[in-house]
Amino acid sequence: MSTDVTARTPSPAPPGKGGAGAGDGLLQLLLDGMRRNMRQYGMLIALGLIVVLFAVWTDGDLLLPRNVSNLVLQNSYILILAIGMMLVIIAGHIDLSVGSLTAFIGSMAAVFMVRNDLPWPVAVILCLAMGAVAGAVQGFFIAYGGIPSFIVTLAGMLIFRGLTEIFLEGQTLGPFPEGLQKVANGFLPEAGPETNYHNLTLLLGFALIAFVVLQELRDRRRQQEFALDVLPLNLFLLKLVALGAAVLVVTLLLASYKGAPIVLLILGVLLVGFGYVMRNAIIGRHIYAIGGNLPAAKLSGVKDKKVTFLVFLNMGMLAALAGLVFAARFNAASPKAGLNFELEAIAASFIGGASMSGGVGTVLGAIIGGLVLGVLNNGMNLVGIGTDWQQVIKGLVLLAAVGFDVWNKRKVGS
Repeated sequence: MSTDVTARTPSPAPPGKGGAGAGDGLLQLLLDGMRRNMRQYGMLIALGLIVVLFAVWTDGDLLLPRNVSNLVLQNSYILILAIGMMLVIIAGHIDLSVGSLTAFIGSMAAVFMVRNDLPWPVAVILCLAMGAVAGAVQGFFIAYGGIPSFIVTLAGMLIFRGLTEIFLEGQTLGPFPEGLQKVANGFLPEAGPETNYHNLTLLLGFALIAFVVLQELRDRRRQQEFALDVLPLNLFLLKLVALGAAVLVVTLLLASYKGAPIVLLILGVLLVGFGYVMRNAIIGRHIYAIGGNLPAAKLSGVKDKKVTFLVFLNMGMLAALAGLVFAARFNAASPKAGLNFELEAIAASFIGGASMSGGVGTVLGAIIGGLVLGVLNNGMNLVGIGTDWQQVIKGLVLLAAVGFDVWNKRKVGS
């Protein structure tokens, strides 16, 4: 692309105007790169603007270290669900049962640990296995039974909600063992010499910055090897600086309070693991294929039924993990837990770049979408906006995100 710009550059300008052509060419190059990647970075920019808006509106309270930690803890289970939901939507399906399944797993955890005094690590393994089985059963009916995912998961939503009421007998059950509570509410331990910051969190933050930079460089090199479009170098360097600065700011905020929450490490492992699977593993490419063009995927030899089955099995396991985190955070299992969690996860996925038609989306996008909702909720609470108007605003944000997706498709098509 830079060659084309050079070819169109006019002869040297008269004295006093030197460099104008080169400057215009660089600006055009940056604008072209932004247009081509607006879908990918649009919500990331929007998240930054929302953070700045509420930081100013709340006189800086939004970015207080304590509030940033609470923001992570309060939205951890929605972010876990959003990762699984993004994969489901990319595959061209939907899952309405995850909120009820979250509540059901929380109730089973309480039955195991509170009523029957089962050791909490054993109970956690059993609960994750139950979530995987629940997802596998739904995936079987969808993939091999040919029943639409909307119907199957709607039935699952009713079934799991009813089972939650049955096992809890309509009552709240708790408290949970201290070890499980620390997973949802705890922080990394202190280590190293005494400083004004949490040393382990600083170390992890610097390691994350190095990882992000190396990953971006590796992805750019691979794209160039396959002759794919890449960001202009100036825009790419700006992206690296922005990402590094964002990670550094969050790291310093967390390190100046109690350090990184344990659940943040769980989210990090999920983000890196599923991100790698969706970018590099065969199963990830197959998920994109069946969501983007199912007939073509079948002709290419993709085992669409097996892939769909595995996607829902994975969703069930992540819903179980979210249920454990939610129950442990509030130290009790409630029949009313998980209400509207499925809507929050779906909204996070679409805000983060998923497409209604399937085949489009990223795991990082799901996290960004979830953070957009989380920052909106937290910021509106801090400024005293009522829950009625909060629902209206979140609905408008979701509508705007999907509208942007439709507009972007038409723009690319034209």
